[in-house]
Amino acid sequence: MSPAPFTPSLRKSLYALVADAAFIFLFIFIGTRNHDTDTDTAGVFSTAAPFLIGLIVGWGALRVWKAPRKVTNGVGLWLITIVIGMLLRRFAFDRGTAGAFVVVATIFNAFTLMGWRFIAEQLSERKASQS
Repeated sequence: MSPAPFTPSLRKSLYALVADAAFIFLFIFIGTRNHDTDTDTAGVFSTAAPFLIGLIVGWGALRVWKAPRKVTNGVGLWLITIVIGMLLRRFAFDRGTAGAFVVVATIFNAFTLMGWRFIAEQLSERKASQS
């Protein structure tokens, strides 16, 4: 018996989760390149780990899969990802949380985790109004 194909809603949720994780990796990749630290694959993954854990916690706490493209879910994910990511980075991963890093991480992740959802909502509304 073959497995059931992905439903459209499951596919949207998986795409959204991948997009969120990709933006976190982009943030880490840019930072490690600009500061010439932890630029190897293991370094990027270990630097991204606290934020990816925060992202997963946010997805579970907010049940984002029910409406993965909602901007309000992006707001919640952003806050949870930053707070948990910074706490884990500082206390579990023994990494720095300098003020400038917190500011840059907060702004970059706000634009990405909420931004793509805002664009998706706008496009969806435009498409619905044209139907």
